Amino acid sequence: MSELHYATAIELAAKIKAREISAVELLDHFLGRVEKYNPQLNAIIWMDADGARIRAGAADEALAKGEDWGPLHGVPMTVKESFNLAGSPTTFGRPEMEDNVTDGNAVLVDRLLGAGAVIFGKTNVPINLADWQSFNKIYGTTNNPWDLNLTPGGSSGGSAAALAAGLTGLEAGSDIGASIRNPAHYCGVFGHKPTFGIVSGEGQSLPGVFNQTDITVVGPLARSAEDLALALDIVAGPDRFAATGWRLELPPPRKTVLKDFKVAVMLSDPAAEVEQSYQDCLAGVADALAKSGATVSDTARPDIDTARAMELYIILLRAATSRRSEADEIAYFEQVATDPIVDQNSYLARMARGVLLPHREWLTLDNERAAMRHAWAEFFKEWDILLCPAATSAAWPHDQAGERHNRTIAVNGKQQLGVDQMFWAGYPNMVFLPSTVAPAGLSPEGLPLGLQAVAAEGEDKTAIEFCRLTSAEIFGFRPPLGYD
Repeated sequence: MSELHYATAIELAAKIKAREISAVELLDHFLGRVEKYNPQLNAIIWMDADGARIRAGAADEALAKGEDWGPLHGVPMTVKESFNLAGSPTTFGRPEMEDNVTDGNAVLVDRLLGAGAVIFGKTNVPINLADWQSFNKIYGTTNNPWDLNLTPGGSSGGSAAALAAGLTGLEAGSDIGASIRNPAHYCGVFGHKPTFGIVSGEGQSLPGVFNQTDITVVGPLARSAEDLALALDIVAGPDRFAATGWRLELPPPRKTVLKDFKVAVMLSDPAAEVEQSYQDCLAGVADALAKSGATVSDTARPDIDTARAMELYIILLRAATSRRSEADEIAYFEQVATDPIVDQNSYLARMARGVLLPHREWLTLDNERAAMRHAWAEFFKEWDILLCPAATSAAWPHDQAGERHNRTIAVNGKQQLGVDQMFWAGYPNMVFLPSTVAPAGLSPEGLPLGLQAVAAEGEDKTAIEFCRLTSAEIFGFRPPLGYD
């Protein structure tokens, strides 16, 4: 793909260092595209064009002196609104936080700047980063570049939309419930959810929050797997406290050619039924893998009850996010927990249980999660990758009515609760596993479909390398129409 705005971050950095284009010229190219296309997308919701031009100019001056700032020297990029970036608002989409302009950077932001990036803006999120859509009262609604009537995903929806439309060179998001992975799937780009704890989330927070939330990770989104690998190398590492005593050394990929991979394929599950056309797409990827010589199984699974995994995930997820619950919300959940009319197997009941969970009970559930981690570790002794969906369908129409847990989407001609598809988020994420989402094909309606490649804990580079190979040999990034 020759268009400058669809080049990878690695290619863009190479062009700058080869003096084929200056950092200022490249920044202006992206800013021009933002001016042209962002009004209909509303993906980028804050910019500092003047500050970015100053930094891009400094990058060009440094290069002229023979100075190399790093692998992202002069590359224009944006980050999710929830990352602290000095001089920018960090609101998490909450109206009462509209005036929260930070004076420091998140650790991830500092590491990207240290690698030479030019961060010129921030991208949209849902309120509290808690939806598979990206809308809030401060910034409005972000649309999917493949179809403006559809969600781009969430909570890193602005990130994925900006990448797909060629408005930015690289992105960074966060993920507790597929917030990197479902936007990558819905918008046809790449996203990596790192192993829990290997990338510091410090500074991806509102004021007064210092500890890392259980399950939550931060990581890159990009237009190539190569960019994911580079970005992960840049941002991964211990936080300021752990750095005193340890260093991170991620192992190299287990395999480097497709024929050597052992891949377990999981197309659907009773806990979250997947649209048949999406299953067919992933089955096509599995067939291509088998033809390449890879070992492929559609029955290999970790020894885990998937229904229980879904239940445990939702409870732990809502326990993890309960810190933000105000007194009136606690009172509401106390009412839900004792209401005989509420189905105790429903998402709402599990959410209430998580929010109200006593610590002693949390410890018991955490121990159950640890047992699942052991089961996954046993599984990955034999298999390199679990290939599965990132959601239950392609992107779906905007739906901002009522409460999230009551909204539905169409799957195989039936209405499915949208929150049911969070199974595909939590199955690997609850147990801290890395997973990469990459383009896998197009739906019958011409919408992007992504594969999710799950790898063993700490083996992030295996998941990314697998997706690099599938994108090179089976199906890679394709831009949406209308953004030439």
